[in-house]
Amino acid sequence: MKSLKSTILIAFLTLVSGLVANAQNVVAVNYKKVEVDGYNIFYREAGSKSKPAIVLLHGFPSTSHMYRDLITDLADKYYVVAPDYIGMGQSDAPSVDRFNYSFENIASNTAKFIEKIGLTKYSLYLFDIGGPVGFRIAVNNPEKIQSIIVQNTTIYPEGADATVAKPVFDYTSNPNPETENGARAFFQLEVIKSLYVGWAANPETVSPDSYLLDYYYVSKPGADLILLSNLRDYKSNFDFFLKAQAYLKKYQPNLLVISGKRDKIFIESGNKYFLRDVPTAQISPIDAGHFLLEEKHEEAAKIIKTFLIKRSIK
Repeated sequence: MKSLKSTILIAFLTLVSGLVANAQNVVAVNYKKVEVDGYNIFYREAGSKSKPAIVLLHGFPSTSHMYRDLITDLADKYYVVAPDYIGMGQSDAPSVDRFNYSFENIASNTAKFIEKIGLTKYSLYLFDIGGPVGFRIAVNNPEKIQSIIVQNTTIYPEGADATVAKPVFDYTSNPNPETENGARAFFQLEVIKSLYVGWAANPETVSPDSYLLDYYYVSKPGADLILLSNLRDYKSNFDFFLKAQAYLKKYQPNLLVISGKRDKIFIESGNKYFLRDVPTAQISPIDAGHFLLEEKHEEAAKIIKTFLIKRSIK
């Protein structure tokens, strides 16, 4: 009987010890807003400010919510920040007659946000439209960039297949009522859902909350006009991409590419063009779709941590 009691006691203490350890490992995520140019910018934050910073820039039609898992994956080693762009998510959304939602202006506002929260050195994680936003920040602040992590975005025309996004490119090149209707299809729930699950390796692992939340945000009054304004400006990126390529050639930043290789917009074969400008870049494609973090955030985090440690960003 005494032996049984001892065994039970040991088992109980082991369980309690495990619960305490797990509680200590829980990452606290803060949800904050900071004023930039008179507008409140929402952001998610986790990790110690004493550690190297990583700024996560979201895509279309998503928000910082897409990084909810990666934030906690990385926060034990890094200070992680994920803002919602002005006009999107939970950030203030001035009307299109009060704010010009060009990529240049969104990048400028985001750079001011980064400065406002006190970051002087940081890595950039770029996804989808976060590519042209983030590369603008890097081009204008090369001395602040510790590394660039690319996920399903590009600065090379060869890196994208315009077939799926043809309605968007038709609209940006020739805005009119007909092409606008085509672009508006990307605000519909079924199309947004297809971006999440259509090319996923394991669609059943993709939480419906993700695409339903995106649909909620793009359906808010005035959100369509903001997004259309931004999409019309996408043509400005083609000239900018040459500047971004020149930046890579000149500064040779620490560069990691972890794009989901099942994506049909930003295609896997396009990743090799980054090596043309940065021969030391690490290309580590992941077997996932466009929103790879919905499926493989832990795998992505492991690759990122290993890369940053190898590049002495720790």
